[in-house]
Amino acid sequence: MIDPPRLQMASGQAVLSGHWTLAAMLPELEVLRRQLAAAGEGASAWDLSRLERLDSAAAVLLWRTWRNAWPADLDISPLHRQVLERVADLPPTMPAVAPPPFNPIEALGRQVLRLLANTRGMVALFGQMLLDLAYLVRHPREFPLRELSANMYKAGAQALMVTALVGFLIGVTLSYLSALQLRSLGADMFIVNILGIAIIRELGPVLVAVLVAGRSGSAMTAQIGVMRVTEEIDALSAMGVSRSQRVVLPKIIGLTLAMPLLVLWTSAIALFGGMLAALLQLDLSLHYFIESLPRTVPVANLYIGLGKGLVFGFVIALVACHFGLRVRPDTESLSTNTTRSVVTAITAVILVDALFAIFTRQIGVPTL
Repeated sequence: MIDPPRLQMASGQAVLSGHWTLAAMLPELEVLRRQLAAAGEGASAWDLSRLERLDSAAAVLLWRTWRNAWPADLDISPLHRQVLERVADLPPTMPAVAPPPFNPIEALGRQVLRLLANTRGMVALFGQMLLDLAYLVRHPREFPLRELSANMYKAGAQALMVTALVGFLIGVTLSYLSALQLRSLGADMFIVNILGIAIIRELGPVLVAVLVAGRSGSAMTAQIGVMRVTEEIDALSAMGVSRSQRVVLPKIIGLTLAMPLLVLWTSAIALFGGMLAALLQLDLSLHYFIESLPRTVPVANLYIGLGKGLVFGFVIALVACHFGLRVRPDTESLSTNTTRSVVTAITAVILVDALFAIFTRQIGVPTL
């Protein structure tokens, strides 16, 4: 039988008895606090010789009651005094831990290792996708058509309005700025060349890729991440359903197929906005613009733009799925990996676009 903690006042002396431990004090903790506070104001002596047990929690409570100083008259056993002495030796506040000094080489090494780990994960995910495609070719009835169509609808059809709006505004802005320069040089007609090459070959694919990375790429990462947090991915594995075939593969194929169509749509809207701006700024008729566009812009630029859209869509989906699968079961990891997914996808798109510019620099560029 554990004796509960008791505090009695006798002739100005505070007498403590029983088990003063955290487990014994919890049921009457508030009452004991009030009694100790009153005893701290009126007691001239403290008798702790009748204590049966004293732990560190009760020692901290007593030390605070004594206002971090030993009472003048204290009767306590040597064993219990040792417990109080350990509490008395503790600093009143824990010193702040100084952050480690910044080491640029160490920080660079962390980033390189993180880059290598992400690259390895994406290569492994790409290899798994190839294995899944080989399996589905042999078993076409198991192809996830519903998941594929759903991802194409979410990433493609639902993005038509925002890409059209941004593309139209970009076309108007580019045409307006170009018209100001061309008018001063008397080269109004070259606005068709500038808008055609810039939008069809570069701005259209890159603009759509950035929008899709921020919109669809983040949504894919968040969706897979939530499935990781709620253990839906584990449930699929427990039921014998391949997560890569049902979750990852439809997203990658869906976005890869939808991106060239979005690029074509956005480029057309951007050219339309540029034509309207050219009509208002340079009085260039729409008929002349449409008639001159095929002659001044080789069709190879259209193929390059569509090829960029195909590769950009694959890269964005691969990056989004990779970071989604890296989410740990906590909300902070979900937000962190979603942010990393968007930043990495946009960076990868710019790098791929630079590679396209290098390897296609002599294709589709008209010479004077």
